[in-house]
Order: sequence, then structure tokens, then C-alpha cells
Amino acid sequence: MIEDPYLSAEDSLVALAIAVSASDSEIRTAELVRINNMINHLPVFAEFKEEHLPRVSEIVFDLFEQEDGLDALFGLVRDALPARLFETAYAIACEVAAADGRIEGAEARMLEEIRHELNIDRLHAAAIERGARARHMTL
Repeated sequence: MIEDPYLSAEDSLVALAIAVSASDSEIRTAELVRINNMINHLPVFAEFKEEHLPRVSEIVFDLFEQEDGLDALFGLVRDALPARLFETAYAIACEVAAADGRIEGAEARMLEEIRHELNIDRLHAAAIERGARARHMTL
């Protein structure tokens, strides 16, 4: 168990991505690939240190085992992340959820919780969700 679960802004974005992937108790390869691609290509991760990834993962998994762990995770994210990046955080979460071609069940509930916790406007959330879904469509 991590004693000081401090997260940087970049760490908190990764933590939400991991949380969405793990929310249905099955972390799929497509989701891990999408997280890795975002870390390597999105400007918001320019300062992210990849050696933080195991620690951030451990924090998320430790919190998921606690009764109020999800609330604690959201508290850490809100403390670390500037409000101007809340929609970015939601977009990253949607990308991970859509990576395997479907958003349902626990992942859909997790997105709803993130939307609520980060106070994402419903219309903006719908646009972000639709964009993620469109990027992950198959023939």
C-alpha cells in the first residue's frame, strides 16, 4: 500500500485512464495500448515520467480495494489537476473506455461518475463521448 498517494497533474490523468480500464475488472490490451499511445503522443503528457506508471497503477489498485477508494481517487485527481483540464481528463477516460469498441456496464458507470465528479457539462460530455466513439469505430 502506498503511504503518500500524491499525484502530479499528469499522474492524475493516467490514474483516471487506469481506473476506467480497471472499472470492469478486466484490463484489455486495447485499453493498455490506448493509454500508452496517449502518454507518448498527447501534449498534456509532455512532462509525464514513465517510471511513475507502476506507482500510479498501484495507487489506483490500492484505492479500488478500499471502501471509499473511488472517492479518494477523485479527491486526489481534483487536488492535482487544474480545472481547465477536467474536460481533457474526461476525454482521456472516454478514449480508454472506447478503445475496445464498446462502452457498457461498469465502464459506462465510471464515465458517469467522472463526469459528475469533474462537473463536466452534459452537452460537452456528449460531444466528447461521441468523438471517442467515432474514433474507435470499425467497419
